[in-house]
Amino acid sequence: MIRSVIVDDEKNAIKSLEWEIKSFCPEVEICDTFSDPHEAISGINYIKPDCVFLDIDMPEMDGFQLLQQLRFRDFELIFTTAYDTFAYQAYKEKAIDYLLKPIDSDDLKITIGRVAQMKSENRLGDKLKQNFKDIENDYSFDKIPLSLLGKTLFVERQEIVFCKAEGNYTHVYLTDGSRHLISKKIRVLEEMINSNQFFRTHHSFLVNLQYIKEYLKIDGHQLVLFNGENIPVSRQKREELLSKLGT
Repeated sequence: MIRSVIVDDEKNAIKSLEWEIKSFCPEVEICDTFSDPHEAISGINYIKPDCVFLDIDMPEMDGFQLLQQLRFRDFELIFTTAYDTFAYQAYKEKAIDYLLKPIDSDDLKITIGRVAQMKSENRLGDKLKQNFKDIENDYSFDKIPLSLLGKTLFVERQEIVFCKAEGNYTHVYLTDGSRHLISKKIRVLEEMINSNQFFRTHHSFLVNLQYIKEYLKIDGHQLVLFNGENIPVSRQKREELLSKLGT
């Protein structure tokens, strides 16, 4: 069902739209109607509908002013008005449609079809987001998901050379020379990688042991990796690391 709210200062207009919806759009549930814009603000914020039918020309507060006072705006907006002079403003408010009174039943059905399509697309988008989240939380997944700005990069464990902590973030260095900053602590990334091939040489460094070229015991213990990077080894980790390396 598409949960809707109707806002119009004319009660007869509300009754007319209610009849149109019930007669021609059975997939739409009218959760509430409001003739007072102040009550409408509280009602929309509370109900959180899928779509709002909103009159524009109302006393005290017009439809555009009402929108500015809403906390909840995650709905499809349908303007209903007797005037055709507000189309540009309606476009700026990202309205899905602009219906002129008296509302034509065919126009209404087309508009509700758009709302249904948008709701379906939003549901699919939410599902995809959840799937990515589930993958990130599933540490048995073959590849490591790195959430970057606007995308998720999937990498093999062997593509990761080392990781460097920076507060609540971690720099991930890859074999192709690229570096990516992700919003996860290095401890969380270590759990995601979950491989004996990696070793925490320092509270800020996680190293892929297959890329070690040298172990330096001068000027503080350090690992030299194949790409020339020097990685510090903390005093507490030296004995364990040397044992793991068989030296």
